[in-house]
Amino acid sequence: MFILYRYMLRQFVQIFIICFMSLTGLYVVIDAFGHLDHFSSFAEQQGVSAWTVAARYYGYQTLGFFDRTSSVLAMISAMFTVAWLARHQELTAIMAAGISKVRVARPLIAAAMAVSLLGVANRELVVPQVRDELTRDTKDLAGENARELEARFDSRTDILIGGDKVVVSERCILRPAFVLPASLSRYGQQLAAVEAQYADARPDRPAGYLMMGVTAPETLLTQPSLFLDEQAVIVTPRDAHWLAPDEVFVVSDVAFELLATGSSWRNFASTTELITELKRPSTDLGADVRVAVHTRLVQPLFDGMLLMLGLPLMFSRTSRNVFLSIGICLVVATSFSLLGLACQAAGGAGLMSPPLAAWAPLLAFVPLAAAMYDTLRT
Repeated sequence: MFILYRYMLRQFVQIFIICFMSLTGLYVVIDAFGHLDHFSSFAEQQGVSAWTVAARYYGYQTLGFFDRTSSVLAMISAMFTVAWLARHQELTAIMAAGISKVRVARPLIAAAMAVSLLGVANRELVVPQVRDELTRDTKDLAGENARELEARFDSRTDILIGGDKVVVSERCILRPAFVLPASLSRYGQQLAAVEAQYADARPDRPAGYLMMGVTAPETLLTQPSLFLDEQAVIVTPRDAHWLAPDEVFVVSDVAFELLATGSSWRNFASTTELITELKRPSTDLGADVRVAVHTRLVQPLFDGMLLMLGLPLMFSRTSRNVFLSIGICLVVATSFSLLGLACQAAGGAGLMSPPLAAWAPLLAFVPLAAAMYDTLRT
């Protein structure tokens, strides 16, 4: 059995690598063909070759591509492995030796779950570390260009944090314009400046935005700090020696990444970061983030469900057209995936509770998968 398992795992890995490299290569060729001029111009500025720039850019993009396709590719690799055995009559010989279909499927299930766990590690540990590179486009390969800002409310202070542009590499807002609530608008309703720099929390001060070159309201610069529930929210130079005469510090737990990447932030954040932001009183991320957290928790079960829907069909149709069998498996898996996307959309819109939106596809397809898995025992 060890020799058989090693043979099947080698086939699985080879097919997985070939499929992943083929899809990645197709994506790179199509995308790079329309952006060659961006790579060339940036390469001239840096004094390197365009191939080096493109390799670095698509090297990071490959991590995001793997996150999106790993579960489907694992299922396809398992199906093609069974199809390969059936096409060369090897599966018939295995069955004739008294080895059940369940035992044959074990290495494929183990390999698919290993790919799923690798995808979890990539999503939780690697992608959050390189999300800046993943959010760049070919027009901003250095990450120094200004991007559009998505204004957000600080739910704790009711301050609307807005502005013109953001520079991700410097974590700053260009021409910030913060709209103040009535409780903090003693000197003016809008707080404007030339630039705002985001600062993480330190032992001697909380997290927030350092407004530099304050232009409105100018009277605020000479006034005492503004408090909310006995906590300083807008710190002025009069009460803070570390502020320049034209600077104001706005205390806020709204992370800079939420302004810079907008709704796509949750796609590149780890589950721990999502849960942390949900717990903060300053950020109100909505139901879609809660659905994303629950979906990530059940993602390995999703991947296993895809495999359980595909493998039994392959084993039950080994004597028939291989490509037709693969097509039927893909239709069933696609139906499951579409149901998952529909439930997530409904959960994000508030039509379903976040836990139900994440678990509903599994609850709907588990009976079918269990019935199909029983066919492997025959």
